[in-house]
Amino acid sequence: MLGELLVTAGVLVLAFIGWQLWLNDLVVGNQAQEEAIAISQEWQKTAGGPVVVAEPERADPGEPVVMAAPGQAEVFGTLIVPRFGADWAWPLAGGVTLEDVLNVRRIGHYDGTQMPGEMGNFALAAHRTTWGAPFALIADLKVGDAIVVETPLGWYTYRFRTLEYVTPQEVDVLRPVPQAPELAANDRYITLTSCSPRFSLAERIVAYGVFESFQPRDDGPPASLSEPLMAEASTSVTTLANGVR
Repeated sequence: MLGELLVTAGVLVLAFIGWQLWLNDLVVGNQAQEEAIAISQEWQKTAGGPVVVAEPERADPGEPVVMAAPGQAEVFGTLIVPRFGADWAWPLAGGVTLEDVLNVRRIGHYDGTQMPGEMGNFALAAHRTTWGAPFALIADLKVGDAIVVETPLGWYTYRFRTLEYVTPQEVDVLRPVPQAPELAANDRYITLTSCSPRFSLAERIVAYGVFESFQPRDDGPPASLSEPLMAEASTSVTTLANGVR
């Protein structure tokens, strides 16, 4: 009798773990993608309306428009990474706190880092396990993969360049020029941060990208969202990162 109870308890524990680590992430991830799609559709319907920008006018037509920084937990965009799935999209919100950003189907924007298209470093954090695990496939990125940020203004396309691993105390990955605190911003970067290895807080994994283009909403979605995924390519892995579990 005791043996049967122990077996039953073990099965229940395994079922609960399976729910937490797989099925729950799948459900939460689908909810986040549905929300991101709804946000994009709403922006499309209201295109041309007033949007607060940090730089009211562009210096020339080739320069991206930059939004004002969002408030805490304010949704301001969506992140789209074709490598993570054909329909993969997640809402972006201000801040990286757990209770109102990372644990409620959001990817967080580090306060004090730059906004999409702005000269410097647009840095993000998200879970790699649990709570939908938006960055579960971060280590699968290939050089040249599109990392696209959609906002009410349009789409900002970045291209993945490299992965790095660091300790949790490393903060220079958030500098305007990542890992180079002595340099002023000389380009537009995106930085994705999460835990490494999975189910651990021992290290942080960081994915870096560089800015490629800005596509105004009136011009429609960029080609980067519909291009075929690049074939297997080596990623340059060194040592850097900051993020969350």
